[in-house]
Amino acid sequence: MLKYDWEEMIRETIEDVGFQAKLLKEEMNQKSSQVCRIQVNGMTCTSCSTTLESALQVILGVQKARVALATQEAEICYDPKIVDYNQLLEAIGITGFEGILISTGEDNSRILLKVDGVNTENSVTLIKNSLLELQGVQEIDFDPQLKKLSVTYRAGVTGPRNFIRAIESIGSGCFRASIFPEGREREEHRHQEIRQYHRAFLWSLVFSVPVFFTSMVFMYIPGLKNVLETKIVNMLSVGEVLRWALSTPVQFIIGRKFYIGAYTALSHGYANMDVLIALGTNAAYFYSVYSVLRAATSPTFNASDFFETSSMLISFILLGKYLEVLARGKTSEAIAKLMDLAPKTATLLTIDDKGKVVNEEEVDSRLIQKNDVLKTIPGSKVACDGLVIWGQSHINESMITGESRPFTKKTGDMVIGGTLNENGVLHIKATRVGSETALSQIVRLVESAQMAKAPVQRFADHISKYFVPLVIALSFCTWVSWFLAGMFKAYPRTWIPSSMDSFELALQFGISVMVVACPCALGLATPTAVMVGTGVGASLGVLIKGGQALETAQEVNCIVFDKTGTLTIGKPMVVNTRLFKTMVPQEFYELIAAAEVNSDHPLAKAIVENAKKLRGSEEKLIWPEALNFESITGQGVKAIICNKEVVVGNKSLMLEQGIAIPVEAEEALAETEGLAQTGILVSIDKEVIGVLAISDPLKPEAPEVISILKSMHIESMIVTGDNWGTANAIAKQVGIDSKYVVAEAKPEQKAEKVKELQDLGKVVAMVGDGVNDSPALVAADVGMAIGAGTDIAIEAADIVLMKSSLKDVITAIDLSKKTFKRIHLNYFWALGYNLLSIPIAAGVLFPFTGFRLPPWVAGAAMAASSVSVVCSSLLLKKYRKPKKLNTLDLHRIIVE
Repeated sequence: MLKYDWEEMIRETIEDVGFQAKLLKEEMNQKSSQVCRIQVNGMTCTSCSTTLESALQVILGVQKARVALATQEAEICYDPKIVDYNQLLEAIGITGFEGILISTGEDNSRILLKVDGVNTENSVTLIKNSLLELQGVQEIDFDPQLKKLSVTYRAGVTGPRNFIRAIESIGSGCFRASIFPEGREREEHRHQEIRQYHRAFLWSLVFSVPVFFTSMVFMYIPGLKNVLETKIVNMLSVGEVLRWALSTPVQFIIGRKFYIGAYTALSHGYANMDVLIALGTNAAYFYSVYSVLRAATSPTFNASDFFETSSMLISFILLGKYLEVLARGKTSEAIAKLMDLAPKTATLLTIDDKGKVVNEEEVDSRLIQKNDVLKTIPGSKVACDGLVIWGQSHINESMITGESRPFTKKTGDMVIGGTLNENGVLHIKATRVGSETALSQIVRLVESAQMAKAPVQRFADHISKYFVPLVIALSFCTWVSWFLAGMFKAYPRTWIPSSMDSFELALQFGISVMVVACPCALGLATPTAVMVGTGVGASLGVLIKGGQALETAQEVNCIVFDKTGTLTIGKPMVVNTRLFKTMVPQEFYELIAAAEVNSDHPLAKAIVENAKKLRGSEEKLIWPEALNFESITGQGVKAIICNKEVVVGNKSLMLEQGIAIPVEAEEALAETEGLAQTGILVSIDKEVIGVLAISDPLKPEAPEVISILKSMHIESMIVTGDNWGTANAIAKQVGIDSKYVVAEAKPEQKAEKVKELQDLGKVVAMVGDGVNDSPALVAADVGMAIGAGTDIAIEAADIVLMKSSLKDVITAIDLSKKTFKRIHLNYFWALGYNLLSIPIAAGVLFPFTGFRLPPWVAGAAMAASSVSVVCSSLLLKKYRKPKKLNTLDLHRIIVE
C-alpha cells in the first residue's frame, strides 16, 4: 500500500523558505466509524455464521458485525483509527473462512483497473509514481496475480479516465488499462459454486450408482448374484471389493469438502453440519472397511457392508447443496435488476470555451467523472445523476420512483441516473457519479436491508449453538440403546434384517439420526424470506431497511401522519394575500421572499414562487440580503431585511416574539383555516402587516387509504405543525376524528406524542417527509418517509416510500405481514421436520410397523428440507398488492 503524504510535502516546503512548521492533526474531523462489506466463502449453516459474527464482535475497534448465511456476506461497522479492513479479512481467514472485500466504507471514491503489460516490479513502481503525480490521488494498491490496480481518489478533483490516460501514456505505450469487472466477482463466485456442486454431484453418481446397484439390485438377479458372491480370499467376495473400490473416491475425494469444513469448525471450537455429515459417513464407511477386512482374514465371518450408505448419502447431500445454492441465488435477483438499470455506456461531449460541442465519444459509464457533460438521446437511459444544461424532454422515472407519469425536464432541472429519456435530446452535467448516485444508494440500501437480521432470527441463532452437539448426543444414545437392547435380547431376533446383526442395525439407526437432522433449514428460514421480501418491496417502490423494520411493521396498530407533503401533495401555493396596512404588494413580497428564500420548507418555497410571479421575471433573481436570519423549526423564520425586522410564521411564533395579533388578523386566520388552508402571519418591525393564505391540495388517495386502515383495525392520527383550523379541516376531509388531531406541534412535541402512544401499548408508525418529522420518525417503532421528502427524513426512517404515495403505507404493512407468515411457515416446517424426522430415524416406528429410515434416505430428506425452505421463501416473489388498493385505483378513473 502506498500513500502520498501531501501534508508532509507542504510542511517541508514551508520550512524550505525559512519558517518553522508543525502538522496539527485534527482528530475531531476524522471519521470515527466506517462500514465495510465482505463476501465470506465457506459457510454451510447457522453455526458458521454465528461463530464468525462472534469472532468479529470481539475484535478491538469493531462496533457491530452482522453475518448473513443467505447472502454469504458480512457487514462490519468499525473504527478505522483502531482497526482496518485488512485486519478484518485476516480475522475471517483465522476463523476458517475466505473473505473477499466488497467495499471499504471510506468516504473517498475507489476504482479498480485492470492493467495489462505489467511484468516487473519496476513497471508497478512506474505506474504508481505516474498516478501519484495526479492531483486528488490518495492511495494505490496493486494485485500482481489479477493485474488489478486499486486507486483511491477525491471524486471532485480527478477520475478514472485520467488514470487510464496516465497509465497508457507511460513510456512507449506498453501498458493498457480498463475498468476491472468488479461487480461480476460475486456473481462469478456464485456460478463457480453452482458448477462445483453440480460437477461433484455428477461424479459422485458415477461411483455411487454402481455401488447402489451392486448392493441393492444385482443381488436379486441370479447370474449377477453368483458373480458378485464369488469368493476371492476366505469370505471376501467380488461384490464387497467392488463396493469398497467405488465408494472410496466418493468418501475421500468427492466428499473432501465436508472433511475440510468439519476440521475447520472443530479446530475453532464449534460444530456445524459438516461435522454431522463427516461423522455419519465415516461411521458407515469405516465399519464397512472393518467388516470387509475381517471377512478377508476369516474363513467363517460373513461380511455385511454399508458402502452404499456412505456413498449415496454424500451424493444426496451434494444434490441438496446444488439445489440450495441455485435457489439461494434467486433470492437476491432484486439487487441484480436494480444494478441493470444503469446504462453500460454514455455519450461524452467535449465543449469549448464558447459552449459549442466540438467532439462526441462513447465511453463506459463507469468512466464518467464529476462535471462531465453527457448527451442523452430519445429512448436511452440517463447515465448518472446530473443537471440539465441544454434541451427539454420527458423523463420516465418509474424504474426509480415507481411513478409512471413522465416528468418534463428542462434547463436547470435535476435528473436521476437509470431513468429513461422519452423524446427530446438533453445535455446533462454530471453531479453525482459512481457510488454517489441515487441508484447506487438504493442498491446499497437494499443490500444493507438484506443483511440486517430480524429479531425472530435470534431464535434460530440460539438453537444453532446447541443443535449439532445435541444431535451427536442423540445419535450416540440411539446407537447405544439399540445395541444394548439387541445384546440383552430386549426385542425379537426376527426384527433384525437377514443381511445384518444387532450391532449393525443399531449402527444404522445411529447414523440415520446423525444425518437426518438439518440445522440449515432453521438457519435459512428467516434470512431468505427477508431477502425476498425486501427485494419485492424495492421492486414495488417500498424500500424496507432490514428485518427489524419488516418485523415491526406487521405489528403496527397506530399510524401518525404528518400533514404537509404527506396527506397533502406537498406543493403548496399562495391563493390569497390580505394586507392590513397600505403597502405595495411587490415591496411586501420582496421583504418576505428575501427571508423565506433561505428556508427549504414547502410553505417557504410557495411564498418565494409567488414573489417571483409578482416580479414578472424568473431570470437573474436577486433578493435583498437577509441579516441575522433564523429558522425556528415548526414555527417560521425571522431576519433583518433592508433595516427592517421581518418575522414570517404562525401564531405561536408571533406570541413568542412579543408581537400583538390584531382582531382582523385573527378573523383572517379563522377564515383561512376554515377553508383547509394554512394562514401565515407577516410582521414587519413588530407589527402584523398581513396574512397569506396557502393551499396545499389533498392527495386524492388519502381518504380511501385512511378508510382501508380503519378496516385493518389500524388507528390513524394527524400530528402537524400547522394550525388547528387547517388540521381539523384536513382531518374531516380524510375521515379522521378531530380527537385524533394534534396541531401546532413542534418537532420535539411530535416525538413526545409518539412516545405517549407507545406508553399506551400501541405499536406506532410515523409517516412524514420533512426535517421537522425526523425526531418522530426515529422515536416511532416504524418510521416511514415519503420518497419526495428531505434527505434527513429519509435517513431517519425505517421504510422509504419511493412513489410518495400513501397507498404504499398499506403495501408496506401488508408485505411485512405476508413475509412474516412465510417466516413462521418456514420455522414450522424446519422445526417440524427435525422434531418428526429424528424420532423416526431413531427407530420409534420400527417396533410397531417394521419401518426404518436407511441412512442414505435420511440424507436425502435432510438435503430436501433446506431446499424446501428456500423454495418456500421464493414463493414471496408472487406477492401482489392488496385487492383493496387495486379497487382504489379503479375508483380514481373518470370516464367522460
